[in-house]
Amino acid sequence: MSSDDAPRRPHAVLIPQPAQGHVTPMLHLAKALHAKGFHITYVNSEYNHRRLLRSRGPDSLAGADGFCFEAVPDGLPPSDNDDVTQDIAALCLSTTEHSAAPFRDLLARLNARPGSRAPAVSCVIADGVMSFAQRVAEEMGILALVFWTTSACGFMGYLHFAELIRRGYVPLKDESDLTNGYLDTAIDWIPGMPGMRLKDIPSFIRTTDRDDVMLNFDGGEAQNARKARGVILNTYDALEQGVVDALRREFPRVYTVGPLAAFANAARGGELDAIGGNLWKEDTSCLRWLDTQRPGSVVYVNFGSITVMTPAQLTEFAWGLAGCGRPFLWIIRPDLVSGENAMLPEEFVTDTKEGGVLASWCPQELVLSHPSVGLFLTHCGWNSTLESICSGVPMLCWPFFAEQPTNCRYVCAKWGIGMEIDSDVRREEVARLVREAMDDESGKARRVKAMVWKEKAKEAVEEGGSSRKNLDRLVEFLLAGNDDFQAESA
Repeated sequence: MSSDDAPRRPHAVLIPQPAQGHVTPMLHLAKALHAKGFHITYVNSEYNHRRLLRSRGPDSLAGADGFCFEAVPDGLPPSDNDDVTQDIAALCLSTTEHSAAPFRDLLARLNARPGSRAPAVSCVIADGVMSFAQRVAEEMGILALVFWTTSACGFMGYLHFAELIRRGYVPLKDESDLTNGYLDTAIDWIPGMPGMRLKDIPSFIRTTDRDDVMLNFDGGEAQNARKARGVILNTYDALEQGVVDALRREFPRVYTVGPLAAFANAARGGELDAIGGNLWKEDTSCLRWLDTQRPGSVVYVNFGSITVMTPAQLTEFAWGLAGCGRPFLWIIRPDLVSGENAMLPEEFVTDTKEGGVLASWCPQELVLSHPSVGLFLTHCGWNSTLESICSGVPMLCWPFFAEQPTNCRYVCAKWGIGMEIDSDVRREEVARLVREAMDDESGKARRVKAMVWKEKAKEAVEEGGSSRKNLDRLVEFLLAGNDDFQAESA
């Protein structure tokens, strides 16, 4: 047998949606599969490939043994600024239209490398909103699964866009429905999600246009998951048990393997340690400042990679933090304010220089797990929410869009570990809620519950835990399922 014929090592190709929030969990999954013996090809967009090289250094995408990086174009025209989050709607439509052919060429090239040490591609794992990759893989006779990087409840919300339209809840009849109480309408019929309101459904339903791009795109991509050979979710069973059970009644294979960061971290100590997914350069000096603060005293503020706000909202948050009387660490991306650079009032910067630290980006997992951090003011993106849960840190929630309102509802009403700030943010409310969360008896109760969910997350990834079992099941299926799929396709 020649050396080219020898390896039966499975080869997984993973392709994340290029928006920042999707990149890191897919990378964690890639590392977890690599630790299980898989050869990995990780496919960034060309735009993100360039950003990673800038933020992490020229050798950051050199890869490692059995772990390679590739890139495909997203089809969008060149940008004046190659270091900002791209328009989500435009990105979704463009990748759907323009990325399929380059991805097909990439798979063909990976399978045709003469004398290569890489085995033939055995499976493709595509982000849930990159169904073109799922379709291309199936057409080429390659096993395809989808990874929805949302919460399970967020995914279930997207799955029911079509039913909300059919029942006449969506689109809204008039713009006034956004403010007249209509969004408080009870939605009590989604399986596994009792006590929901229309405002708790992913925000793309908040439109008067039946042809709205994101309403149709995300609703359609969720339905496409039904064609995949399996659905992977970055959550753990105990956290979203009712929703996960309902999804398992609808899909033959649902793999809840979260928190994936725990599996990726468990594989540390090798050459993959240098591989990261942050698209902005991380400022680690804030960790040294946290070392000087009292345990549980700091408010950590980060609205993620996509949220944008008005200059007025930025000002209200600033003076709310100044007035809360607590030290804070605030991450302010350059593009946090829509259409312009985020500029804080000079008086605010002067008044808070002793008690506040501002940074452009940071290693969030390390910040949240630092003993000085006692509260997380967040947009409730799923990565941030899960990282906060895994660190036992309660949350103040200001959801911006997509499934963030769904996550917020679960954080506040289901898990009891957070409070919501009104979208029309006011400095007095920010200051009051911070003090309540950190000092009142209700705040102490939320901290206790947060620690309970942290322990449950640890249990899920330990030997015998639900997520560890599900990761093993996923690996078994990727190995056996490919052979079955090849037999079906023959």
